[in-house]
Amino acid sequence: MSDEMLWWSTRELAARIASKEVSAQEALQVHLDRIDEVNPVLNAVVTRDDEAAFAQAAAADAATARGESFGPLHGVPMTHKDTHDTAGMRTTWGSPLMADRVPEADALIIARLKAAGITTTGKTNVPEFAAGSHTFNEVFGTTVNPYDRTKSASGSSGGVGAALAAGIQASGDGSDMGGSLRSPASFNNVVGLRPSNGRIPHVPPGNPFAWLSQSGFMARTVADVALLMSVASGPHASAPGSILEASGVFDLPEFALDVDRSPDLTGLRVGFSPDLGGLLPVETEVKEIVAAAAQVFGNLGAHVDDEIPNLTDADEVFNVRR
Repeated sequence: MSDEMLWWSTRELAARIASKEVSAQEALQVHLDRIDEVNPVLNAVVTRDDEAAFAQAAAADAATARGESFGPLHGVPMTHKDTHDTAGMRTTWGSPLMADRVPEADALIIARLKAAGITTTGKTNVPEFAAGSHTFNEVFGTTVNPYDRTKSASGSSGGVGAALAAGIQASGDGSDMGGSLRSPASFNNVVGLRPSNGRIPHVPPGNPFAWLSQSGFMARTVADVALLMSVASGPHASAPGSILEASGVFDLPEFALDVDRSPDLTGLRVGFSPDLGGLLPVETEVKEIVAAAAQVFGNLGAHVDDEIPNLTDADEVFNVRR
């Protein structure tokens, strides 16, 4: 079962822990063993605290024995991007200037994940200050792609992307300004979502009005990303840019969880662009794959529109805002 567990979705793992088919400590051990097995080559996970992780997992198992649950992610092991503050665990941003920095408090996204029951297994690698589309830094070195170790895992959330592809975990958090969740998801063949600004507020913020970067998630299934968004999104009084809509907007309808069912999407409008109207260079094969995926919605009755606004001034606008 241990090898199979590495490829369960977050939803399946949480359900099996809740049903006592596996314990949180068993799940943690399997995933830590996987880190030991593949991480020396991949370099996806850069900081660990196994003692603290087992304490969290033991607390989850004790709660299960009492008939209690910490939340929908009860006992699920998960790493965090090394730009998200984690209380008592170093957060370096991949920079020698912050190599020994240990935050006293969790970032809001981490606090909400912990409140939902996750067990923290470590931190994932990033380029220095998350500035770049290739994950390497002077503190921890380079993260490579699990599919081809001579290739990049992309960035800046490259560590979590590689971890997902390698079976180190089923889902993980990251952040995205100009592709830092979406690009590693593409490079590592997983799902990445950059939420709208304010969905997951930055607390504590360095600048509460700096909204270009947005926290979000990657996973191996769309349903898992939706689950994570359902526990981590929502407004916060300290973040003036919060979207006020409640997190329940990410609760999936039953048809979305049934892979054998083809829903009727008549009336749904889907907009997409494989290259932002020619603004960005994209491989022809990638364009074709994206177009084919978009057409799946068309086959289910949705109106698929690839017409987008003129974005020729996007670079200049971005530089001004940044």
